[in-house]
Amino acid sequence: MNLEQKINYQLNKYPFIKKGVKRVYQLVWYSISKKVKCEGDVMKMSPDDKENDYFFGYYDKCPWDATGRYMLCMKAKDTWSEPDPLGTAEILLLEIEEYSKGLNGSKGCKVIATTHCWNVQQGCMAQWLGPDFMSKILYNDLRDGKYVSVILDVNTFEERVLPMPCYTVSADGKTALSLDFSRLHSLRLGYGYAELPEVTKGMALPDTTAVWMMDIETGEVTELLKYTDFANFQPRPEIQEPGSVHKVNHLMLSPNGKRFMVLYRWFCGQRKYTRLVTCNVDGTDMYVLSDDDMVSHCYWKNDEEIIAFERKKEEGTGYYLMKDKTQEWKHLWKQLSNDGHPSYCPTDENLVLFDTYPDRARVQEVKIARDDSDEVTTIAKVFAPFKYDNDTRCDCHPRWSRDGKKVAFDSTFEGRKGLYVVNVKK
Repeated sequence: MNLEQKINYQLNKYPFIKKGVKRVYQLVWYSISKKVKCEGDVMKMSPDDKENDYFFGYYDKCPWDATGRYMLCMKAKDTWSEPDPLGTAEILLLEIEEYSKGLNGSKGCKVIATTHCWNVQQGCMAQWLGPDFMSKILYNDLRDGKYVSVILDVNTFEERVLPMPCYTVSADGKTALSLDFSRLHSLRLGYGYAELPEVTKGMALPDTTAVWMMDIETGEVTELLKYTDFANFQPRPEIQEPGSVHKVNHLMLSPNGKRFMVLYRWFCGQRKYTRLVTCNVDGTDMYVLSDDDMVSHCYWKNDEEIIAFERKKEEGTGYYLMKDKTQEWKHLWKQLSNDGHPSYCPTDENLVLFDTYPDRARVQEVKIARDDSDEVTTIAKVFAPFKYDNDTRCDCHPRWSRDGKKVAFDSTFEGRKGLYVVNVKK
């Protein structure tokens, strides 16, 4: 842990002071640093629009359809004022070949849906629905006073409404997992939805459902795990501390859909603890995969291995590749100690994509590396304006194309949020 990280760790106890110190620190360094706007083979995919923000969403979902002909994109008026905005956002379909002929026009770009619940980090979970990933999309919405998910046929525009919003969906398009987006809004701005009140408000450790499973084909919903199930499983003293506040986040199904990972987090005052837990899709066979207080962004390499940015007491903070249901792990790229959003290339089992948060000169990077090598390559650098910061920051959230030849990411280096693509030279 370097000096900056040590100071940041201490300032986590005082979040309001941390924001001020961070802003002054970055302003000073930005004033004396080399100015970078954009470097790399980067192409803008969203409209050249100075009045709206465009983005896709989270790093664990692919904006391209199976043919590579179309991309999904979201459009919103403002993504810098509120992390979980009220109001609507539009879902766009970009026909890449037509759209690339004239980025300033509307040709090849059309609105296919409008959502009433979204946030600035993950959008409305818009994604192509398997198993074909080309005929239907799925997204979350607010209908008749309830959070739901909607399956939309992009050819006929017929839709089917499911009774729960989705957080993660299996590759075969049959199973989804969900959580309490209202509690998430209360405890982690930028990741929940603000339209409906939190039922568990004021409850530090609710004895209520934390994770649901939904059969996408039938719409049947099953309650899988409660917050108390997580708290009572291999308990630690910090978990049982009176008044500690508990939540779950970042559900992700394995490629075969048989297990899922979840970050179980609890707060003791301003101190945050995180466990990485894996579980069968029916809620059985829970396993604590990582329990050294800090786990951030994760991704399934395959059905048995998970990459995560986390802390290991033995070696410190960094990227680790772990084998599920064991304590076997490998420390990757030991020269890296800064958080990012990792994902594995769909056509190369050892190639990893990830990004960085803005450095002290407000520069973000998109990188690729192999988990069987120490070499790390930067494929893009972009400036992060101060306008988008803290809970309304714009993370790059890089995502692979399905053929592994391109990477899409969000950025604000042109002054408004946009969707960009960079070619990956193998």
